[in-house]
Amino acid sequence: MSELVQILEKTVSGVPTDQTAALEFLKQAATNNFPEFLKQLSVVLASTETVHYVRQAAGLQLKNVLVAKEEETKSIFKERWIALPADVRQVVKENVIRALGTETTRPSIAAQCINAIAGIEFVYEQWLNSIDILMSNVTNPSSTEKLKESSLEALGYMCQDIISPAIEAKANPILTAIVHGMRKEEPSDHVRLAATNAMLNALELTKQNFENPDERNIIMQVICEATQAPHSQIRVTALQCLVKIMSLYYNFMEQYMLRALFPITVEAMKNETDEIALQGIEFWSNVCEEELNLAAEAEEAQEQGIAPQHVSRHYAKGALPHILPILTQTLTKQDEDDEDEWIPAKAAAVCITLLAQCTQDAIVEQILPFITQHFGNDNWHYREAAIMAFGSILEGPSALILHKLVEQAIMPLIGTLNDAHAAVRDTAVWAIGRICDTCADLVTRPETLQSLIPALFTALHQEPRVAFNVCWAISSLAKAAYQVAAEQGTDENGEPATYILSSVFQQMVDELIKTTDRTDANTANLRIAGYEALMELIKNSPQDCYAVVQQTTLIVLKKLEQLLNIEHSLVSASDKAQLRDLQSLLCATLQSVLRKMHREDVPAISDPIMAGLLQIMQRCVGKESGGVMEDALVAVTELITVMGVQFGKYMDQFKPFLLAGLINYEDPQVCLAAIGVLSDLCRAFEGQIFPLMDEFMAHLLKILENTTVKRTVKPHALGCFGDIAIALGANFARYLNTTMDWLVNAASAAQISNPDDIDQIEYVELLREHCIAGFTGIVNALRGQNELALLLPHVQNMVQLIDMVARSGSLSSESLQASACGLIGDLVTSVGQPILPIVETEPILQMLQKCRRSKHNKAKTLAQWTTREISRVKKQV
Repeated sequence: MSELVQILEKTVSGVPTDQTAALEFLKQAATNNFPEFLKQLSVVLASTETVHYVRQAAGLQLKNVLVAKEEETKSIFKERWIALPADVRQVVKENVIRALGTETTRPSIAAQCINAIAGIEFVYEQWLNSIDILMSNVTNPSSTEKLKESSLEALGYMCQDIISPAIEAKANPILTAIVHGMRKEEPSDHVRLAATNAMLNALELTKQNFENPDERNIIMQVICEATQAPHSQIRVTALQCLVKIMSLYYNFMEQYMLRALFPITVEAMKNETDEIALQGIEFWSNVCEEELNLAAEAEEAQEQGIAPQHVSRHYAKGALPHILPILTQTLTKQDEDDEDEWIPAKAAAVCITLLAQCTQDAIVEQILPFITQHFGNDNWHYREAAIMAFGSILEGPSALILHKLVEQAIMPLIGTLNDAHAAVRDTAVWAIGRICDTCADLVTRPETLQSLIPALFTALHQEPRVAFNVCWAISSLAKAAYQVAAEQGTDENGEPATYILSSVFQQMVDELIKTTDRTDANTANLRIAGYEALMELIKNSPQDCYAVVQQTTLIVLKKLEQLLNIEHSLVSASDKAQLRDLQSLLCATLQSVLRKMHREDVPAISDPIMAGLLQIMQRCVGKESGGVMEDALVAVTELITVMGVQFGKYMDQFKPFLLAGLINYEDPQVCLAAIGVLSDLCRAFEGQIFPLMDEFMAHLLKILENTTVKRTVKPHALGCFGDIAIALGANFARYLNTTMDWLVNAASAAQISNPDDIDQIEYVELLREHCIAGFTGIVNALRGQNELALLLPHVQNMVQLIDMVARSGSLSSESLQASACGLIGDLVTSVGQPILPIVETEPILQMLQKCRRSKHNKAKTLAQWTTREISRVKKQV
């Protein structure tokens, strides 16, 4: 132990060589004799004779060999702990419990070690009595302040980190300890704060307690009392509890709203301490979000002809006259240099936005006096607050009221782009962008644009923060103009012939390119905003701006060439990172341009485009490319889409980079982009890709076999089988059995074991979607009579996946259900009468019926087509 103490001292010595040697020693000790290593660490942690920083170092080392962020390492650590002899584990557990309350530093490292051990043992229903021990530590009158505090910290960590039925079953003793520690009679602020933090982490576990009125009253009482504590951090944390409760248990809050929650949160909103005011505002933002969700649920229930499960109590509407004056006054408390700081003024703007969506027309009359009174105020704080208030209410009121409001405000608002204060100009541009999003017809009037366009061009040369919002406003304006023109008529490609911005389109492109070249364009993300606006401008361009779009391609290529030429001369990591960002932006801009290009015009510029992209990819292979490789591959995808089979002339040069992308497991985004390129090649080349397919298939199978590949990549590889099958047709038989094995295994693994685990549901959805895409492609490829025999052995497995989707109900998205309906139709068309008995089951028929009634166009169309196919086959019989 004495040797271990000396080593632990060196880990915090501040001498780099000593630290490195000490950490290496500890690593070897853990490898050579893990049981003894853990025991000795726990002994040092529990030793009150040892200096505090060495004890803390021992606790840190102990925790670090038990917990990890990466799933694979976490699993290894878990198995290693459980494999230890029971007596070793018992000694370690006793020591970490014994260390509680004896530490002289905060927070308790022993509490963190208890959490680490419990996180493993609770999964196996072991060491559950640790919660009873911790509860006893808190409720025992003879316990010291430190023992109570550290025990509560341990309970808080457990509630935060451990997801297990075991901890849910222990909700009552956990709550007993927390409520005891939170009482206003508790003399120690440290204990009370630890208890309040633990309550914040425990709220998800208390569903059953909240359903019991008596228990709910006790919980609400201690939290509400804690919001009045003299210690400001206890008040802040207690208010955070109320914010969270409003999201979790809205339907139980009616009896507390008027007597407690309303006065407590209104008082908090007025508080001079930012942290307290922020929580008061956040509470009402949460109320709005819950009531917006309830309104959406009520609308959905009405459409289905059923009663909603929960109803809105319209607290936001009732509180509006009381909280709106506080919020508008809070808007005026902004600082000049608070751009990156979350302050009450910003939170108030968000809350007003949500209130507008929640209360709709009701907010206009109440906020308008503040806006009109302060729009021209001599104090810039009030001018900016008035404009912020105006911009914040644009989403919510009815079209008629909004139209009147904007019509009165638009010209004065354009005038404020010349304001003396940058914050006022910044917010004014943002508000104009919001108007473009909500009132396209008003902002695109010639008389409005006559003032607006020159004002935006001038503002583009102002401070980066202002110019950033101008870029966004130009994007919104381009979308609005395109939308208005498209409503008046489009050609067969869905493009309008012209629009209101055509005469200034060239100038807008020029001004944005100048903005991206500004010497201060790295500030406030201005360069990124400039290129994003340029992309939106190109995307939303009518036919008569096509020549400018073509010209923009040449400008982008020239910039790309310049960047490639200077890359070798850059030395600093910062300069290289900025260059990579710029290359990514130029690749993304090329994507936008290529989407607009006419097929017949592409061959004239494809050589320089491909040369530039190949050069970029050459420099990225095997290096950390900061997203450049991904953007270059996506740009290639656009080139393939527009060139079709003519892209074949670049395949010899491009194929090595595509293959390198497919095996780039360390960068999942690059791997995904490469899979996307392969899918597009299949669509473009069709059967002509067959000679290359053995190599590509081998790489796809390696993705599926490799255990280090991020799991979200693998579904895309499975979906790619469908694109390959459609391209190859009957030739796909060569790969049929291998791909079917992978698809069937993946489909059977696509199970939802925990309906509350959002990550799991999203992953299963992704996996099922791509399995269905793979199956659909294969069915269509082998539809011919000669290949039908190859397909039949696999039909039952496909229908099992469809059945799983149908039985998942609301856990399956409409998009996934639509794809499943489409696969049914393809199977019925291909196989005919023999398949009817296995697809005409109650779950599948109910899914078809639901999709036929859907507002989702894809679901409705596919379900109707599938139903017709089933009827057609039945008639033939």
